[in-house]
Amino acid sequence: MEKKKKVIIVESPAKAKTIEKILGKNFKVISSKGHVRDLPPKKFGVDLKTFEPEFEIIPGKEKVIEKIKKETEGKEVLIASDMDREGEAIAWHLSNILNLSGKNRIIFTEITPNTIKKSVENPREIDIKKVNAQLARRILDRIVGYKISPLLWKIIKGAMSAGRVQSAALKIICDRERKRFLFKPKEFYKVSIEIKKVKANLWGISGKKIKQENITEEIANDIKETVKEVILEKISEKERKKSSPLPYITSTLQQDAATKLGFPVSKTMQIAQALYEGVDTKEGHIAFITYMRTDSTRVSEEAKEMAKAFIEKKFGENYLGTTKKGKKKKKNVQDAHECIRPVNVEITPEIAQDLLNKDMYKLYKIIWKRFVASQMKEATYKDKTYIFKSGKYEFRTTISHRIFDGFEIIYPEKETTEKAVQLNEGEKYKVSKINVEKDATKPPSRFTEATLVKTLEAEGIGRPSTYATIISTLLQRKYVVKEKKELVPTLLGFVVEDFLTKKFPEIVDKKFTALMEEELDKIEEGEKKWKEVLNEFYSKFSKDLLNAQKEFYTINYETDLKCEECENTYKLKIGKYGLYLNCESCGKNKSIDNTLNAVIIKNNAYIQKAIEKNIKETVSENSCPKCGGHLTRKKGKFGYYFKCDNCDFTVSGYKIAAGRCPKCSSVVVMKRSKNNKIYWACSNPDCDYMSWNEPK
Repeated sequence: MEKKKKVIIVESPAKAKTIEKILGKNFKVISSKGHVRDLPPKKFGVDLKTFEPEFEIIPGKEKVIEKIKKETEGKEVLIASDMDREGEAIAWHLSNILNLSGKNRIIFTEITPNTIKKSVENPREIDIKKVNAQLARRILDRIVGYKISPLLWKIIKGAMSAGRVQSAALKIICDRERKRFLFKPKEFYKVSIEIKKVKANLWGISGKKIKQENITEEIANDIKETVKEVILEKISEKERKKSSPLPYITSTLQQDAATKLGFPVSKTMQIAQALYEGVDTKEGHIAFITYMRTDSTRVSEEAKEMAKAFIEKKFGENYLGTTKKGKKKKKNVQDAHECIRPVNVEITPEIAQDLLNKDMYKLYKIIWKRFVASQMKEATYKDKTYIFKSGKYEFRTTISHRIFDGFEIIYPEKETTEKAVQLNEGEKYKVSKINVEKDATKPPSRFTEATLVKTLEAEGIGRPSTYATIISTLLQRKYVVKEKKELVPTLLGFVVEDFLTKKFPEIVDKKFTALMEEELDKIEEGEKKWKEVLNEFYSKFSKDLLNAQKEFYTINYETDLKCEECENTYKLKIGKYGLYLNCESCGKNKSIDNTLNAVIIKNNAYIQKAIEKNIKETVSENSCPKCGGHLTRKKGKFGYYFKCDNCDFTVSGYKIAAGRCPKCSSVVVMKRSKNNKIYWACSNPDCDYMSWNEPK
């Protein structure tokens, strides 16, 4: 009698392919292709009295459900969706649709034969507490999005929507920009001396350490005049151990991939997902790494033994590290969760380079190196500190010499090793050179994707599965733009953030957002009921919502931009077609770009610098059609125009299109209609070409 096939359901076709290859002919592995049920897209879908959600099949997934029902009919079914909350919720939805009960849930951190076979032999029941935590998150996000977004659309034309966690992240970015705008640099001096090629920095005055920003011109000049020789008062020597890094978790992988590889967070997660689920290679379909959404640095005993064998064989026994405890980022991290690591350490980056595409290889390489390094011995340095004195001034330098490389043999970090110098304690030395460098304190840096993820994690905002979505949503909505890797809040972003701060202060408050994450954790841990958490949130939120709906809200910011007609300052207002500038003295109106890098502080919009910068940078890449010269954008009495640097050619328009007119090959310019709508028109008066889309 033929053995009845078991059916395993996973989220992705790639994962299905990898698992089916492992389990063989007695198993059929099919894919749900992600979520199958959700709240309705065109209505609220939550009863606010009971907080019961109204789930429905996601449009377009009907055929997928039909196929799953057909494939599973009369068979034993196991659900192997991802092991995070979202994956548990997918398993719960599938279980409901298929009327399953009992132990039908399997999880694993890596897709390897041993792990998959073990999990198939040990199914468990769906973790309803984890499902409830995900349901609470989904309903929280639906309440905020569905209730605030219509207000935004009504008040701020051009605003897309408001998200719960994204709004807190937007405020963090806007607050940083305000600090940058208000920052006033303070001048200071860097002072160092040189003795026999040894450079020592000013450390203190009269036995007290001095902060670098407190070194004044007066101090620098006095040192130049009075310090001719120094006495080497003391040489201290100590051995320093440099610990190997912990293996990657989601946030640290995202940060390193952004910093070292230049990958956006979303790209990192897409590649990591593929490496986890399995990739078609010339050696077959292979899974390369463990599950990529984790905040645990725990390493399984099997993985420790695998790494130990590799390190001993490759580098020798003295490179083996001592057992480290995996650091848990929060108390609800389960033992099932592991760090992000290679599933087979024998697949070295050199081998992987021949199996993976360029970007997959780059990401796998840093994951492999970080994991192997984490299981190796620390590096050892000998630090020699020299303390020089001249009168009241004290100068210090430390020369480091590495005496054992340890983990740095494969994971080198930026630390210079200097050669020891022959200097004797108690002796006097002539100062060969005094270096004085004028500098100034710097404003706080703008966030990059890497530093924003680090901040969100530190503040407890979001979770490993949400960081990529938070950033991509802010960029898609044009609340933030990316300039040379920096995340820069736009004028629209500031207006939205200011509205939310005034009307829904808790939604943008980072402490409150972090508290809500803790509440979701408590649901997962069984410490709180999910409906209790929703009720507590909504009882306060509904009052803010009612007040916001009752109160008239208008956008009317003072600006620092002067009207060209009457020299009075414009006001930033909102009209039928979005934000615009209005001079209340002479009535002149002016359109404004929503994505300008302006700053809003209290009731003032600082836009002048942003507009000046935009004018300078908005220079046409097209050459003059008359002489081939460079076209520069200028501003005249009747608006913007472009003028050739070499001849008398001019053309009016806000911007020149990337492509030429498809009819006559003349320059095409961006213009605005009477209704303030943007369109593109040919500059040739004899040509009637016009388009709503920019010719490329």
